[in-house]
Amino acid sequence: MSNRDAQNYEVHQPKGGVPIKRWTRGVQVEEDAIAQLERIAQMPFIHRWVAAMPDVHLGIGATVGSVVPTVGAVIPAAVGVDIGCGMMAVETSLKASDLPDNLSEVRSAIEKAVPHGRTTNHGRDKGAWHTPPAPVVTVWKQLERRFDAIVDKHKAIEKSNTAVHLGTLGTGNHFIEVCLDERDQVWFMLHSGSRGVGNRIGSHFIALAKEEMKRYFVNLPDQNLAYLSEGTKYFDDYVEAVEWAQDFARHNRELMMQATIKAVAGCKGIPPFTFGATAVNCHHNYVAREHHYGKDVLVTRKGAVRARTGDLGIIPGSMGTRSYIVRGKGNAESFHSCSHGAGRAMSRTEARKRFTVADHRKATAGVECRKDEDVIDETPMAYKDIDAVMEAQRDLVEVVHTLRQVVCVKG
Repeated sequence: MSNRDAQNYEVHQPKGGVPIKRWTRGVQVEEDAIAQLERIAQMPFIHRWVAAMPDVHLGIGATVGSVVPTVGAVIPAAVGVDIGCGMMAVETSLKASDLPDNLSEVRSAIEKAVPHGRTTNHGRDKGAWHTPPAPVVTVWKQLERRFDAIVDKHKAIEKSNTAVHLGTLGTGNHFIEVCLDERDQVWFMLHSGSRGVGNRIGSHFIALAKEEMKRYFVNLPDQNLAYLSEGTKYFDDYVEAVEWAQDFARHNRELMMQATIKAVAGCKGIPPFTFGATAVNCHHNYVAREHHYGKDVLVTRKGAVRARTGDLGIIPGSMGTRSYIVRGKGNAESFHSCSHGAGRAMSRTEARKRFTVADHRKATAGVECRKDEDVIDETPMAYKDIDAVMEAQRDLVEVVHTLRQVVCVKG
């Protein structure tokens, strides 16, 4: 590690808890997020310290952009309900010059190929399959037996959107993009997780953990930090379910990527293309069994990417800014982690109040994307400065490719 990269973090020592190591130099962090990190640090089973990435901001249960290593317990709400949420990116042989001047057809083709968004009335949900296509059915059959075993023990999970959500995008900050890198090479990139079934699993075990705290009269600094202790039935069941949901999420991204590739390949004027050397599929909202500082631990990355030496990861910006393909430097102090994006600078409600459709159109000029009031909460100005975020974690990752989107599909 160079002198420039040495100890690029700040240490915050809360009262009655482990230290918090923050990679947030030059990046604004809200006071509520710091207070939430302090509450996490008070939990008795935290291993060594809590790590906060430069995109850190207030979340539900745990702070988004946090890395929480635990011994003997897991906090379901720290993982949250979008279990296995993450990114996938594929490099192609296409160049910018191979794309049409008007990219509306490309965007429309992707939107037709991948269900996205959500219908909130009692009609058919546009964000789900009416009849799952053959590739989805094949993958679901691989997942179904394990899901049935989980449902046998937890009937509340049974009525979930399973196969009908497999290979679908969702809403919010989930997206599919066509991007150009610094060489004008075309990439496809997308962001999604375990959809409805992951939400059901997460919600169920969060409720069980809270019941366990009441049963054993455990006082917590925050009820959302309710935990499951290792050796108990619910702990083992949760780990089994969360690992399954993470597999669902990975397959979900793979199926969407296949559909996206097929859709773009079918667009008028797009020449035949192959794939480059780089393809990445990484979670950034998940639990993993790892070994750090002499202990086998469960690492909860709530909006953080694993960045061991040589690991490839994806750090997206926003609808109108750059994204990065990165390679991990294996920084042990961050528990081999980096940020999962730019991170929100404000709540969705505040963004809707502060910005107009005209502001959003200006910020996304040159990008074929939605430019209506329903995506104002995802406008680039609602996010932190991605350049500042990348500078703050220069000791965690190195940039391999810099991407800028030319098409963005949002739910």
